[in-house]
Amino acid sequence: MLKMTGNIDADLMRRCIALAKSSVAAGEYPFAAVIARNGKFLCESINRARQDHEANRHAEVVAISMAQAIQGADLSDCTIYSTVEPCAQCSYAIRETQIGRVVYGLRSPLMGGHTRWNILSDTELSDILPEVFLPAPEIVPGFLQNEVEMLFEQWSPPIWYMIRARGIFVSDDRENSVRPRSPHGLNAKLARFFKTHLIDRMRQARDEADGDANVLPRK
Repeated sequence: MLKMTGNIDADLMRRCIALAKSSVAAGEYPFAAVIARNGKFLCESINRARQDHEANRHAEVVAISMAQAIQGADLSDCTIYSTVEPCAQCSYAIRETQIGRVVYGLRSPLMGGHTRWNILSDTELSDILPEVFLPAPEIVPGFLQNEVEMLFEQWSPPIWYMIRARGIFVSDDRENSVRPRSPHGLNAKLARFFKTHLIDRMRQARDEADGDANVLPRK
Protein backbone atom coordinates (compact mmCIF):
# COMPACT_ATOMS: atom_id res chain seq x y z
CA MET A 1 0.00 0.00 0.00
CA LEU A 2 1.54 3.30 -1.07
CA LYS A 3 1.65 6.02 1.54
CA MET A 4 -0.12 9.17 0.37
CA THR A 5 1.85 12.38 0.94
CA GLY A 6 -0.63 15.00 -0.21
CA ASN A 7 1.59 15.88 -3.19
CA ILE A 8 -0.75 14.78 -5.98
CA ASP A 9 1.87 14.52 -8.71
CA ALA A 10 4.33 12.63 -6.49
CA ASP A 11 1.65 10.25 -5.20
CA LEU A 12 0.35 9.44 -8.67
CA MET A 13 3.81 9.04 -10.19
CA ARG A 14 4.79 6.67 -7.39
CA ARG A 15 1.62 4.74 -8.11
CA CYS A 16 2.76 4.60 -11.73
CA ILE A 17 6.23 3.36 -10.72
CA ALA A 18 4.76 0.67 -8.48
CA LEU A 19 2.47 -0.43 -11.31
CA ALA A 20 5.41 -0.60 -13.71
CA LYS A 21 7.28 -2.78 -11.23
CA SER A 22 4.33 -5.18 -11.09
CA SER A 23 4.20 -5.42 -14.90
CA VAL A 24 7.31 -7.61 -14.91
CA ALA A 25 5.26 -10.46 -13.43
CA ALA A 26 3.01 -10.22 -16.51
CA GLY A 27 6.01 -10.69 -18.81
CA GLU A 28 6.09 -7.03 -19.81
CA TYR A 29 8.80 -4.39 -19.62
CA PRO A 30 8.53 -2.03 -16.61
CA PHE A 31 6.39 0.63 -18.28
CA ALA A 32 3.12 2.00 -16.94
CA ALA A 33 0.74 4.94 -17.25
CA VAL A 34 -1.70 6.51 -14.80
CA ILE A 35 -4.36 9.07 -15.72
CA ALA A 36 -5.94 11.47 -13.26
CA ARG A 37 -8.81 13.91 -13.77
CA ASN A 38 -8.69 17.17 -11.82
CA GLY A 39 -6.15 15.66 -9.45
CA LYS A 40 -8.10 12.46 -8.79
CA PHE A 41 -7.14 9.00 -10.00
CA LEU A 42 -9.11 7.89 -13.06
CA CYS A 43 -7.43 4.78 -14.52
CA GLU A 44 -4.11 3.05 -15.11
CA SER A 45 -2.44 0.43 -17.27
CA ILE A 46 0.81 -1.42 -17.84
CA ASN A 47 2.14 -2.22 -21.30
CA ARG A 48 0.11 -5.03 -22.86
CA ALA A 49 2.03 -5.47 -26.12
CA ARG A 50 3.49 -8.84 -25.20
CA GLN A 51 0.54 -10.46 -23.48
CA ASP A 52 -1.94 -9.23 -26.11
CA HIS A 53 0.48 -9.87 -29.00
CA GLU A 54 -0.29 -6.40 -30.34
CA ALA A 55 2.43 -3.79 -30.86
CA ASN A 56 0.07 -0.83 -30.33
CA ARG A 57 -0.84 -1.78 -26.76
CA HIS A 58 1.52 0.63 -25.06
CA ALA A 59 0.65 1.58 -21.49
CA GLU A 60 -0.28 5.15 -22.42
CA VAL A 61 -2.53 4.09 -25.32
CA VAL A 62 -4.34 1.48 -23.22
CA ALA A 63 -4.82 3.93 -20.35
CA ILE A 64 -6.14 6.60 -22.74
CA SER A 65 -8.68 4.15 -24.16
CA MET A 66 -9.82 3.31 -20.63
CA ALA A 67 -10.06 7.00 -19.72
CA GLN A 68 -12.22 7.75 -22.78
CA ALA A 69 -14.50 4.84 -21.93
CA ILE A 70 -15.00 6.40 -18.49
CA GLN A 71 -14.82 10.10 -19.24
CA GLY A 72 -15.66 10.53 -22.92
CA ALA A 73 -13.59 11.72 -25.87
CA ASP A 74 -12.35 14.97 -24.33
CA LEU A 75 -9.57 14.45 -21.76
CA SER A 76 -8.48 18.08 -21.55
CA ASP A 77 -8.90 18.14 -17.77
CA CYS A 78 -6.70 15.07 -17.34
CA THR A 79 -3.03 14.48 -16.53
CA ILE A 80 -1.16 11.41 -17.74
CA TYR A 81 1.78 10.05 -15.76
CA SER A 82 4.34 7.76 -17.39
CA THR A 83 7.55 6.18 -16.17
CA VAL A 84 9.30 7.17 -19.41
CA GLU A 85 8.70 9.81 -22.06
CA PRO A 86 5.80 8.77 -24.32
CA CYS A 87 6.86 7.57 -27.75
CA ALA A 88 5.64 9.19 -30.99
CA GLN A 89 2.59 6.90 -31.20
CA CYS A 90 1.52 7.63 -27.64
CA SER A 91 2.23 11.34 -28.03
CA TYR A 92 -0.16 11.65 -30.96
CA ALA A 93 -2.82 9.85 -28.91
CA ILE A 94 -2.20 12.30 -26.07
CA ARG A 95 -2.54 15.30 -28.40
CA GLU A 96 -5.63 14.00 -30.19
CA THR A 97 -7.46 13.29 -26.93
CA GLN A 98 -6.44 16.79 -25.75
CA ILE A 99 -4.86 15.69 -22.47
CA GLY A 100 -3.89 18.84 -20.58
CA ARG A 101 -0.76 17.73 -18.72
CA VAL A 102 1.97 15.15 -19.28
CA VAL A 103 4.25 14.10 -16.41
CA TYR A 104 7.02 11.61 -17.07
CA GLY A 105 10.22 10.33 -15.50
CA LEU A 106 13.05 9.43 -17.86
CA ARG A 107 13.60 11.13 -21.20
CA SER A 108 13.90 9.08 -24.38
CA PRO A 109 16.19 10.92 -26.83
CA LEU A 110 15.96 7.93 -29.18
CA MET A 111 12.19 7.32 -29.32
CA GLY A 112 10.50 10.12 -27.41
CA GLY A 113 7.59 12.13 -28.72
CA HIS A 114 8.92 15.21 -26.93
CA THR A 115 12.72 15.22 -27.13
CA ARG A 116 13.24 13.23 -30.37
CA TRP A 117 10.08 14.17 -32.27
CA ASN A 118 8.47 17.33 -30.96
CA ILE A 119 4.88 16.11 -31.02
CA LEU A 120 3.81 16.96 -27.48
CA SER A 121 4.93 20.60 -27.76
CA ASP A 122 4.18 21.13 -31.45
CA THR A 123 2.11 24.32 -31.72
CA GLU A 124 1.51 23.88 -35.46
CA LEU A 125 -0.90 21.00 -34.78
CA SER A 126 -3.29 23.26 -32.88
CA ASP A 127 -2.66 26.33 -35.05
CA ILE A 128 -3.60 24.59 -38.30
CA LEU A 129 -6.10 22.02 -36.99
CA PRO A 130 -7.68 23.51 -33.85
CA GLU A 131 -10.81 21.40 -34.37
CA VAL A 132 -8.79 18.34 -33.42
CA PHE A 133 -5.80 19.54 -31.39
CA LEU A 134 -5.92 21.85 -28.39
CA PRO A 135 -2.85 23.95 -27.56
CA ALA A 136 0.12 21.84 -26.48
CA PRO A 137 -0.20 20.28 -23.01
CA GLU A 138 1.84 21.33 -20.02
CA ILE A 139 4.82 18.99 -19.82
CA VAL A 140 6.68 18.05 -16.63
CA PRO A 141 9.74 16.01 -17.65
CA GLY A 142 12.23 14.29 -15.37
CA PHE A 143 9.71 13.90 -12.56
CA LEU A 144 10.95 11.46 -9.86
CA GLN A 145 13.50 10.34 -12.45
CA ASN A 146 15.85 8.89 -9.82
CA GLU A 147 13.10 6.59 -8.58
CA VAL A 148 12.36 5.50 -12.14
CA GLU A 149 16.06 4.80 -12.72
CA MET A 150 16.06 2.67 -9.57
CA LEU A 151 13.04 0.76 -10.90
CA PHE A 152 14.89 -0.16 -14.10
CA GLU A 153 18.09 -1.01 -12.29
CA GLN A 154 16.27 -3.34 -9.90
CA TRP A 155 14.44 -4.95 -12.83
CA SER A 156 17.66 -5.95 -14.62
CA PRO A 157 21.03 -4.33 -13.84
CA PRO A 158 22.75 -5.58 -17.05
CA ILE A 159 19.92 -4.47 -19.35
CA TRP A 160 19.66 -1.14 -17.56
CA TYR A 161 23.41 -0.65 -18.04
CA MET A 162 22.96 -1.21 -21.77
CA ILE A 163 19.96 1.16 -21.91
CA ARG A 164 21.94 3.89 -20.17
CA ALA A 165 25.08 3.31 -22.26
CA ARG A 166 23.14 3.74 -25.48
CA GLY A 167 21.21 6.76 -24.23
CA ILE A 168 17.83 5.10 -24.82
CA PHE A 169 16.37 6.38 -21.55
CA VAL A 170 18.19 9.12 -19.64
CA SER A 171 17.70 11.44 -16.71
CA ASP A 172 18.00 15.20 -17.08
CA ASP A 173 21.54 15.28 -15.73
CA ARG A 174 22.69 12.80 -18.41
CA GLU A 175 20.76 14.13 -21.41
CA ASN A 176 23.50 16.48 -22.61
CA SER A 177 26.31 13.99 -22.08
CA VAL A 178 24.70 10.84 -23.49
CA ARG A 179 23.46 10.36 -27.02
CA PRO A 180 22.23 7.20 -28.80
CA ARG A 181 25.13 5.39 -30.41
CA SER A 182 25.19 2.90 -33.24
CA PRO A 183 26.03 -0.57 -31.89
CA HIS A 184 29.44 -1.00 -33.57
CA GLY A 185 32.47 -2.87 -32.24
CA LEU A 186 32.34 -3.58 -28.53
CA ASN A 187 28.81 -2.20 -28.24
CA ALA A 188 27.60 -4.70 -30.84
CA LYS A 189 29.28 -7.58 -29.03
CA LEU A 190 27.72 -6.52 -25.74
CA ALA A 191 24.32 -6.18 -27.39
CA ARG A 192 24.53 -9.70 -28.83
CA PHE A 193 25.64 -11.06 -25.46
CA PHE A 194 22.75 -9.41 -23.61
CA LYS A 195 20.25 -10.55 -26.23
CA THR A 196 21.48 -14.14 -26.25
CA HIS A 197 22.04 -14.63 -22.55
CA LEU A 198 19.43 -12.38 -20.97
CA ILE A 199 16.59 -11.13 -23.12
CA ASP A 200 16.11 -14.33 -25.17
CA ARG A 201 16.31 -16.49 -22.07
CA MET A 202 13.71 -14.34 -20.33
CA ARG A 203 11.42 -14.73 -23.33
CA GLN A 204 12.05 -18.47 -23.49
CA ALA A 205 11.22 -18.88 -19.81
CA ARG A 206 8.01 -16.90 -20.29
CA ASP A 207 6.99 -18.94 -23.33
CA GLU A 208 7.69 -22.21 -21.50
CA ALA A 209 5.58 -21.03 -18.58
CA ASP A 210 2.76 -20.16 -20.96
CA GLY A 211 3.05 -23.61 -22.55
CA ASP A 212 2.84 -25.34 -19.17
CA ALA A 213 -0.27 -23.34 -18.34
CA ASN A 214 -1.91 -24.38 -21.59
CA VAL A 215 -1.55 -28.13 -20.86
CA LEU A 216 -3.08 -27.96 -17.39
CA PRO A 217 -6.42 -29.78 -17.04
CA ARG A 218 -9.35 -27.47 -17.56
CA LYS A 219 -12.59 -27.60 -15.69
